[in-house]
Amino acid sequence: MHDKQTTAQGIIKSLGLVFGDIGTSPIYTLTVVFLLLKTTPDNVIGVLSLIVWTLVTLVTVQYAWIAMDLSRRGEGGTIVLKEILASGLKSRRGIIFVSILSFVGISLLMGDGVITPAISILSAVEGAILIPGLEHLPKTAIVIISMVIAILLFAIQSRGTEKVAGAFGPIMIVWFSALIGFGITSIMQAPEVLKALNPYYGLKFLSQNGMNGFIALGEIILCATGGEALYADMGHLGAKPIRQAWSGVFVALVVNYLGQGAYLMTHPGAKNVLFEMVFHYAQLVYVPFLLLSIGATIIASQAMISGMFSIVYQGITTRVMPMFKVDYTSQERRSQIYIASVNWALLIAVLFIMLEFRESSSLAAAYGLAVTGTMTLTGFMMIGIFALKKNHLLTAISVVVTFIDLMYLGSNFYKIPHGGYWSLILASVPLATILLYTQGQKKLYRMMDFMPLEAFLLKFKRVYETAPRIEGSVLYLLKDVKEIPFYITQTMFYHGILYDDNIFISIIKRDDPYGMTGFFKPDLAPGLRVFEMQMGYMEVIDVEELLREAGIEERVVFYGLEDITTKNIIWKMFAVIKRLTPPFIKFYKFPSKKLHGVLTKVEM
Repeated sequence: MHDKQTTAQGIIKSLGLVFGDIGTSPIYTLTVVFLLLKTTPDNVIGVLSLIVWTLVTLVTVQYAWIAMDLSRRGEGGTIVLKEILASGLKSRRGIIFVSILSFVGISLLMGDGVITPAISILSAVEGAILIPGLEHLPKTAIVIISMVIAILLFAIQSRGTEKVAGAFGPIMIVWFSALIGFGITSIMQAPEVLKALNPYYGLKFLSQNGMNGFIALGEIILCATGGEALYADMGHLGAKPIRQAWSGVFVALVVNYLGQGAYLMTHPGAKNVLFEMVFHYAQLVYVPFLLLSIGATIIASQAMISGMFSIVYQGITTRVMPMFKVDYTSQERRSQIYIASVNWALLIAVLFIMLEFRESSSLAAAYGLAVTGTMTLTGFMMIGIFALKKNHLLTAISVVVTFIDLMYLGSNFYKIPHGGYWSLILASVPLATILLYTQGQKKLYRMMDFMPLEAFLLKFKRVYETAPRIEGSVLYLLKDVKEIPFYITQTMFYHGILYDDNIFISIIKRDDPYGMTGFFKPDLAPGLRVFEMQMGYMEVIDVEELLREAGIEERVVFYGLEDITTKNIIWKMFAVIKRLTPPFIKFYKFPSKKLHGVLTKVEM
């Protein structure tokens, strides 16, 4: 019984956390597709068939079935795929190539994180013009209402989302039930739409419509946006409840799309298909339905924002992104985090996109490129992983799925001049940050004056025996014990600050997402010990707790800071990032009263 209860809870939670984005795509998908196409019965059935089979191949097969079997300790996402693939590769070039692919994937997802809230909220608010008396609501008013909703949504992020997240699942159950109810009502008026379940009609549509059909794919893919969230959000809930919830969500989406198609067959002039269909069949409940749809789009946006925080946090702990300041909003759930700089940057971008496009149908022109890019990269990584594992069946299935991804990606290139370039501009910001930060860190590391461990130990032993020492323990932070950073030699040998008990602390990132341990390694010399902390890349680490458990009572913690001087414009930008983001030490919440930063001048 208890098992059933936890499964039910998991399913309800995943409806709120994972399926908001894909669950709200019926609001705009068909509306946008038929801005391009004539509303003929053949076109309607062809498009519906493509929608159904896109949901089958890309969401069900690619994500719910195959990708979700590729996880590390229950975590999914682009970074996890990179870690799995890189661990199987022998060549350094291959690993660098896979890393760059994953950086592009992360950046596209983040670009998408801006467009999702903008298109979802705008398209729901646009439904208000069907309410009698609001038919002439100006576009500007719709944009302003949407912007206010977005501002309120981003403003509450710092309070933590778990308090509201409890209500998300039940609201989404009502939403999906409404989609099914209206879908069935409409299908009964034109049951011939059920032919669309046969993939033949989708292929026939593509062969008959040539280039137009191919371009229409760029809008049809909107039915699958948010599909990647099934895999990316796996760590929050586990694969089982997400897969079980998807089987219900899949039915709700298919029934509703068929219902919208049936409505189009009987009302070929319909513009805002979902809302007009609901208004036609149930005018009395139209306003509650509109409010429900706005609620659902807010939930979709919330899931995207939480997803952004998770991606950035993975990026910080895997050392591909700068150390942004992270706040933890939940005592129970370690994964509930809030990153202020990411939150406000996202909000500014969302408001800008709403002002730039002003209506959901024009925004659809920018939407889809990032999604299909991410799906295609996931496909290539899956092919690589299964080929290395010599699993021929899954390699073959991954090749077929990736071919479909590529078709969709190709059809989205048509959107680049029509606003799709914004998708690329938005994704280029995180990509440039990742490349600048990773390359800058490498260069900085090469410029630093390290002392080999052997030479350091010779000098340390001599100084430790002869120089006066301070009572108590001191901690020094370093990346690798084999190379001693300049700030340590400077402190000990130039400034003569030597304690009875000197402890080198190194924090090592593990390949799996969770778990942390701290332990002493063999002493390097009398008075010189090494304490290593190992942590999963999603783990939120409490350094003080680990130190206390190990019986360490330090008097002071020394850490290195770099003062970068450079004439090169790129490294100047890197220096600005380093100055604006908190140092390593603040990220891991060391006791602030005991901290001493030692500055090293570096010429890059």
